[in-house]
Amino acid sequence: MKKAVLTQTERHFFKTVHNAAFANPFSELRERLDQKIAGLFPSAARRKSKDMCVLEVDRQLKKLTRQNRGNINQYTGEDREVLRVVYLFDVFHKFRDRFDQLIQDQITAQDDPVPVDFVDEAREMMKEKGFSTARFYHYFALSFQLRRAFYFISNTLVGASPCMKTFKKHLWYNVFTYNIGLYDQHLWNRMEDFSTLLLGETGTGKGTAARAIGMSGFIPFDRKRGCFVQSFTRAFSSLNLSQYPETLLESELFGHTKGAFTGAVEDYQGVLDRCSPHGAILLDEIGEIPDHIQVKLLRVLQERTFTPVGAHGLSRFNGRVIAATNRPKKEIMDGRVFREDFYYRLCSDIIEVPPLHTRIQQDPAELDTLLDFTVTRMLGLASPKITTKIKRIIDRRLGNHYSWPGNVRELEQCVRSVLLRRDYLGKQAPEDVSLSSFLCQGIQAQDLPVSDLLSGYCTLLYETLGTYEKVAQKTGLDRRTVKKYIMTHKQT
Repeated sequence: MKKAVLTQTERHFFKTVHNAAFANPFSELRERLDQKIAGLFPSAARRKSKDMCVLEVDRQLKKLTRQNRGNINQYTGEDREVLRVVYLFDVFHKFRDRFDQLIQDQITAQDDPVPVDFVDEAREMMKEKGFSTARFYHYFALSFQLRRAFYFISNTLVGASPCMKTFKKHLWYNVFTYNIGLYDQHLWNRMEDFSTLLLGETGTGKGTAARAIGMSGFIPFDRKRGCFVQSFTRAFSSLNLSQYPETLLESELFGHTKGAFTGAVEDYQGVLDRCSPHGAILLDEIGEIPDHIQVKLLRVLQERTFTPVGAHGLSRFNGRVIAATNRPKKEIMDGRVFREDFYYRLCSDIIEVPPLHTRIQQDPAELDTLLDFTVTRMLGLASPKITTKIKRIIDRRLGNHYSWPGNVRELEQCVRSVLLRRDYLGKQAPEDVSLSSFLCQGIQAQDLPVSDLLSGYCTLLYETLGTYEKVAQKTGLDRRTVKKYIMTHKQT
């Protein structure tokens, strides 16, 4: 085969595509690279940038093919590696919509793996570019994993506030590490060694985040059956540790043998035994378990083995461990929640799930987005009219500074309450939320806009001092500015 080299211009372009393929899809870097590849200005919409980027990559690769330079085996060194990644990027996006449909079909089918009707087409496409059959099936499985991770992170964890963008980016790294090339070479079948601890208030969505991770594990493709070896719907399981008394908790985790204790009339398979080797298990409310259970789970994390209650032999644990707790981070770091040895084996990655009030403070439009998502899910279709009505009632009954102590879970119940009886009062009446408390919380969280701080502070002083002039003297602002801030606050 005649050897080929990329021109300097081609090499520069394809290196940019190479970097985009390795970039976190939830990062600003990926957005900038898509715009650069597509030749668009930074103001271009993200979806348009992605679509134009894919079209431009396709155009440049077709140009190589027309010049009989389209096979990766014609190249050596860096050119070959760059083009290998670019072709994978190109083929992945050509089948992006069909991967999405496969995800939907598998969700409908649940536990039976769905036949993949486009695998042969994808294999022939990659074979033409110089990929071996064995490598194709690996890359095909990796492509499906990438699409599943993006699907579950973006579609089940809605919101575009700065803290949510950071959160989604962190989840992606949890699945693929910061370097997907490193993951592909060394870690795609070793991620069970990396445990995860999710922190967050009650109702923030820790279970949804864990599910997104668990559904996004690498699942090999079974070429003989024409489907993946397991449905991803079986790849995630969970156990709320706080709902079981201590006498039954060990049995639920590790299982038991017949006769192990009174009432054990047959062998029982615990949740660790049922965990998929291609997925993960969520151990929710892990901050509530006693020390002796922590010791046994430490063995699971370190040695990947456990012993069912009443048994003598060892059982093998497969899959990743994701733990979650609503205990404050300070209590955990002070050693008041976990044994030290257990904590250090559990904390390969610590992810904090942002509370709803922080999300809304950073981006007020987050509430509208969540309401749209919740209404659509409850009704089975989008209804802007109903969403607007619900938002109007929330504004009237709770105000703009309601703290949403129950987080996203409370928001869902709020929507149900409004749909049932056109009202929702919240955990406390809006007037019980003092302005001074709101300002203090915002300052402590370091996420309060300066305009809100000034308008709130001026209003607080006005309620005490009684006149705009006295507020102006106190703050050093002129009277008109003080009045403007106070009127602004009254309108919010």
